[in-house]
Amino acid sequence: MTIAIGNDHAGTDYKNAVIAHLESKEIKVTNYGTNTNNSVDYPDFVHPVASDVATNKVDFGIIICGSGNGANMTANKYQEVRSALCWTKEIAALARQHNDANILSIPARFTALEQAIEMVDVFLNTAFEGGRHANRVAKIPVC
Repeated sequence: MTIAIGNDHAGTDYKNAVIAHLESKEIKVTNYGTNTNNSVDYPDFVHPVASDVATNKVDFGIIICGSGNGANMTANKYQEVRSALCWTKEIAALARQHNDANILSIPARFTALEQAIEMVDVFLNTAFEGGRHANRVAKIPVC
């Protein structure tokens, strides 16, 4: 499994912890995020993640910013991306099961690090249910 990850200044510590967690499970990670806490523009670090997901260069993406909203909005500009803003592992599971989400957006300022790691694990280990959800997901992109 390969993951692309991106973050702004609010998500640097979370990003580093998520990368360490994923690498301990021998998951390959491409880091597009900033490595400092100096203010940056989140789209600069989210676009490469969304592009990699949209072109199937990676299996999933993880994006992290303060609220998760700006990163999520940016990623969802890509037609092939279904980015889900999650703040609990239950929402992360539903995003995969019902929406076939391929990017997890984490709000670093509104979740504990332990929650974020749990969300990552649930997100990556939950399958899309398909069935009635597949028809709905197929209606998401705008032509």
